Amino acid sequence: MPWLKVLHISAVILWCGALLYLPLATAAASRAAGRRPAALGERQDEILRALFIWVATPAALLAIGSGTLIFVVQGTLGLWLLAKLVLVGLLALGHASFGLLILRVERGQSARRAALLVGALLLPLLLAIAWLVLRKPGLSGALP
Repeated sequence: MPWLKVLHISAVILWCGALLYLPLATAAASRAAGRRPAALGERQDEILRALFIWVATPAALLAIGSGTLIFVVQGTLGLWLLAKLVLVGLLALGHASFGLLILRVERGQSARRAALLVGALLLPLLLAIAWLVLRKPGLSGALP
């Protein structure tokens, strides 16, 4: 069981790090799209896409999968966990929105404001999830 928690925490850290970096990288790629050489633009878009596909998405899947497995093995169910799952669902929607924003950048469309807005919305979600996990605030009673 400890290895599963280590796997979960590692995946969460990697996913959160990617979600904190993606807004800035997407905004930078979007802003530079109009004034960069085509070859450089394609390379920057490839790096952005690779970060999303090969780092952020596998980390998200691993974090969600290992968290689900921890829940199944431990059998813990409290109101704090349900609140956390709702927030993680919103986090996953934010993650998916970056896939759409990256496609916009690759098409040469501006995604700067949207990327920064999504990033600004994700930060409080990440903080709220961390608070719920660490504090389990007064909602720790098991549900029937």
